Amino acid sequence: MDTMLVPPWLKPLLNTPFFNVCRIHGDAARSECNMFCLDCNVDAFCFYCRSSRHKDHQVIQIRRSSYHDVVRVGEIHKVLDISGVQTYVINSARVLFLNERPQPKSGKSVAYICEICGRSLLDPLRFCSLGCKLVGIKRNGNASFVLDANNNEVSTIEEGISRRLISSRQQQEEVLREGSQQGMYPATPPTPPSNARRRKGIPRRAPFGS
Repeated sequence: MDTMLVPPWLKPLLNTPFFNVCRIHGDAARSECNMFCLDCNVDAFCFYCRSSRHKDHQVIQIRRSSYHDVVRVGEIHKVLDISGVQTYVINSARVLFLNERPQPKSGKSVAYICEICGRSLLDPLRFCSLGCKLVGIKRNGNASFVLDANNNEVSTIEEGISRRLISSRQQQEEVLREGSQQGMYPATPPTPPSNARRRKGIPRRAPFGS
């Protein structure tokens, strides 16, 4: 059951420690081990190890938020079904947490909680992290991490709809912007036609001689 619902690299990913200094490139600027290879399923590695040893492999980058490991949704959703897992926007990027995070118990009632650890959620979802979803699959078997053709088709359709909505919204904003500019700067009235036969002045008679 687990092999059908969970990819073989997920458990090693969740159990791997990240952000240690690389033993090979420790003196380099980007030597922290914050990458994981889905093809090799071994230890974390740094930016320079990726260039030399994992050039043509599937690699995801792990980031950190409040001392907890996260991964960007834009990277992980291509290889993993993350439905049912709570996502967050951190530093303008949507991410999800790899593992469960300890949370002190609160007396306040919350609308949504994680099925596994009881952590409060922002949306009506089932899990707070990939690790909790993995536990939920082992317990109930009513979820999956494996992508199928339907998921890919749905994602493609949703992306197309999003692009059309954004394009339509931009067109509406441009129309509104042009209309507001026309209201702010009214058209200049036409100049009146000039009188071609304009008189030079009042005629005066010469005085009579005495």
